[in-house]
Amino acid sequence: MRIAQVAHLYESGTPNAYSGTERIVSYLTEELVRQGHAVTLFASGDSETQARLVPICPKSLRLDEACIDRMAHHVLMLEKVLQRSSEFDVIHFHVDYLHFPISRHHFYLHLTTLHGRLDLPDLVPLYEEFHDMPLVSISDSQRKPLAGANWRATVYHGLPADLHKFQPAPGDYLAFLGRISPEKGVERAIEIATRAGMPLKIAAKVDAADKQYFEQEIKHLLDNPLVEFLGEIDESGKASVLGNAYALLFPIAWPEPFGLVMIEAMACGTPVIAFPHGSVPEVMVDGVTGFVVDTIDAAVEAVHQVRGLSRARCHRVFTERFSAARMASDYVRVYEDLQRQAIAQRRQLRTPWLRKFFRPPAQNTTAQNTMSPRPPA
Repeated sequence: MRIAQVAHLYESGTPNAYSGTERIVSYLTEELVRQGHAVTLFASGDSETQARLVPICPKSLRLDEACIDRMAHHVLMLEKVLQRSSEFDVIHFHVDYLHFPISRHHFYLHLTTLHGRLDLPDLVPLYEEFHDMPLVSISDSQRKPLAGANWRATVYHGLPADLHKFQPAPGDYLAFLGRISPEKGVERAIEIATRAGMPLKIAAKVDAADKQYFEQEIKHLLDNPLVEFLGEIDESGKASVLGNAYALLFPIAWPEPFGLVMIEAMACGTPVIAFPHGSVPEVMVDGVTGFVVDTIDAAVEAVHQVRGLSRARCHRVFTERFSAARMASDYVRVYEDLQRQAIAQRRQLRTPWLRKFFRPPAQNTTAQNTMSPRPPA
């Protein structure tokens, strides 16, 4: 298939990017190429890919201090996608709802994976209006606030099989990876580790929006002799921290859409102790890949029970459920379903009495806006 992947420009589309969304787009893109598809990636110019790259800006916008208006680059990207839309069998967007007004009025096959939280009142009227946009969720839990949207599938994230090395022996410390923010629960992780009497390594970045929270609520907690704050780390550092950990702490307090770090830990064989919000009950196998708990007391108790879990079995769950190969194959099935539906609709519109009710969209002078693939005559 001829597939376009359209990514946000805030982070580079490389496996080493911090953002989970951009890394998932990268893993999906590379796996689709490996499976023999012709893939074009619309992303920042510093993205690394085996696909055909269409660079929209020289580097990721988060790292570009000269960038003032980030939205301008995204609007430009949507125009570039539109101009080349006739080259693709399907266009897969990862930019939330940004493209909806354009995609509704141009005739190309498209799909949108929503990567963020959807429990925001502002989104309800928007998705009611754009009820025709075909969507994919990254967990069943994620879609609950917008249950009436046009959901075509849930596709769980996946990682390359060789991204993290399986570590059969547990380490002697707990790990916390992610962002320093109220919903991620780093202060709870510190309390759990302290009460369990185990060292805690914190590998996390502090976004500008969370800097005050970090300074006022978290910074003084890092003086705890059991706590080691590593800051933001790269992919190799993450593999080391996760793989050598006794367990990963994931004490979130928000409806997590997926929680990529959980499957990264599983890939290493490292069990996870997580609170039961958002996707956690879907991703975790309680008592196998770790423990799902709902209080700090239960989390402390779970720390002492982790040694009884099989790290090999934890890793096997990752291999069976969360590989990039499985993720890409799931998406290809969705693409093919969209193609079949589009062909059926076009054949129906050839019926003379139906044709008079159909008014094709106005032609765009900068691009051929015909849906691909074209059905047989």
